[in-house]
Amino acid sequence: MKRTLRVSRVVTFVYFVLNGMLLGMWVVQIPAVEERVGISHAALGGFLVLLGAGAFAGMQVGGRLSDRLGTRTVVPAAGVLCSLTLVLPGLAHEPWALGAALLVFGFGNGTLDVSMNAHAVQVEKAYERPVMSAFHATFSVGGVLAALAGAVAIDIGWNAATTLGAAAGAGVIIALASARGLLPAEPPAPVSDTEGESETRNRSVPTRIWLLAVLALLIMLCEGAANDWSVLHLKTVVGAPESTAAFAYGTYAATMTIGRLLADRISARFGPVAVLRYGSALAAAGITVVAFSPWVWAALTGWALFGFGLSGCIPQLFSAAGHADPAAAGTNVSRVAGLGYIGMLAGPAVIGWLTHLTALNHTFLLLTLFCATAAAAAGVLRRSPERSRVVEVAS
Repeated sequence: MKRTLRVSRVVTFVYFVLNGMLLGMWVVQIPAVEERVGISHAALGGFLVLLGAGAFAGMQVGGRLSDRLGTRTVVPAAGVLCSLTLVLPGLAHEPWALGAALLVFGFGNGTLDVSMNAHAVQVEKAYERPVMSAFHATFSVGGVLAALAGAVAIDIGWNAATTLGAAAGAGVIIALASARGLLPAEPPAPVSDTEGESETRNRSVPTRIWLLAVLALLIMLCEGAANDWSVLHLKTVVGAPESTAAFAYGTYAATMTIGRLLADRISARFGPVAVLRYGSALAAAGITVVAFSPWVWAALTGWALFGFGLSGCIPQLFSAAGHADPAAAGTNVSRVAGLGYIGMLAGPAVIGWLTHLTALNHTFLLLTLFCATAAAAAGVLRRSPERSRVVEVAS
């Protein structure tokens, strides 16, 4: 059993890397696809909304299918779907075709994302200790591999269709070859004979899940803002050279990855509430430094603290959603991930809108508020019956 569990953990790592790699391959090819289709940067932003909409829909469908059919069936199927649809943006020559391609690719990506997270919850439950954060760290590894592979493909003269087609073929092979290592579906949990207890459970669990989802929206909105505005902040507000400004996102991403590799051990020792509370508080301090610092070194330090603080937050929220009700783990993860994904997409837009009202660095104080809110609400991660009743009454 221990060997089977170790294999399933390794295989889960593989699917997280695969998801990061497939998404990263599309990101690397964005300039080439944009030029071939003949659209502006502004129009591309609209098409990326279609990618997000497809992902949100895929998460909802993937979560329900994972609960009904089991993640052992859904994860490899979603991996194949996500891989095959990756090639579609590379084949598009008209704007309408690109929009349709991104919608379908987003659906495949969302289905894979939520089903592999549901399986990760299953693995974590079997391990009886936190392992979720490390899975999320390997997603970033997939993005790095995609960047390297994309650079090689560009150097040897491959076009977008060829590059994405090769990545799609590799993805299908990886998804199918890794399927046997996934854990089988868990047996259904016994149903309580007490009607009152059942009704309490049905009322309290969804309320708690939606609270987790709101926190995921706040945290992932912060992540989305960092992804799109960190480099521009260092260049336009602090006045750093373009080559130095690139380190803003690099520093943030590096500490995010390091933090996720460490978060499981921290969670095992101090608990998920501490990871969310003190991580969010650290992120709030970091982004506040960014908002007010006139020095490059201090701004980079702030972005580093922001990434490290946020690193363990989302894995704790996903894990709590999956463990809340084993019979509906996929559905609950899809709710939290789906609302969080909306936050990820909204983050850059919200900051952009606020720049019409105030300076870019001062807009980051909204992120300080969101992180402080997450720190204050970290107690929602507690799974005690008393906490569930408090949440229900408060709703």
